[in-house]
Amino acid sequence: MTQDMSPRISDDDRDTAIERLQEAYAEGLVTRDEMDERLQAALTARTQGDLVPVLASLPDKDTGATVAIEARGGRIRRGGGWRVPRVFRVESEFGQVELDLSRAVIDHPVIDIELRLRYGRARIVLPRDATVDYEGLGAEWKQPVYKAPRRGGTGGPHIRITGAMEYGRLKIRHRRR
Repeated sequence: MTQDMSPRISDDDRDTAIERLQEAYAEGLVTRDEMDERLQAALTARTQGDLVPVLASLPDKDTGATVAIEARGGRIRRGGGWRVPRVFRVESEFGQVELDLSRAVIDHPVIDIELRLRYGRARIVLPRDATVDYEGLGAEWKQPVYKAPRRGGTGGPHIRITGAMEYGRLKIRHRRR
C-alpha cells in the first residue's frame, strides 16, 4: 500500500479552491456538470495533490509577479531548497539551463515555466510525485525528452512548461531515489 506523502490541506485551502471554482463558473469557464464534479473533488480533498485536477485548467486570479531569468550565454542553474515562484520565465540564447525542482520549496499546486531556448540545452528535474505537461512547448529542431517514472506520480504539484525552443534540447525527468 502506497502512502500519499504530499502536504495535507487546511479548510482555508479547500475554501480558496471552491471560491476559484465559483468564479470560473460565473465567468463561463466551466460547465455546470464540470462544476459539480470539481466541487465534489474539492470538498473531499485531503492533500495539495487532490486539488491539482480541480484547479488545473483554471486561470489563476493572482499569479503574482513573474520571475524572469535571462542570459545570452553561460549557465542558468537553480537547485537545492530554492523557493519556486508560481510563474517562472527562463530565456537563454546559447547557454545551459538546469532547474532542479526535486528538493525545492513549492507552495503552489500548479507551476508555470515559460522556457525560451534558442541554442543550448535545458534539464528540468521534477519531484517524484509531480505531474508535467509540456504540450505548450514549441520545438523546431528536437522534441523534448521526458522520462516518466515507473510508478505514476500523484499528489504533488503540476508543472506546465510552455515557450519555444529553436535549436535547443530539453530533458525532463523525475528525481531518483
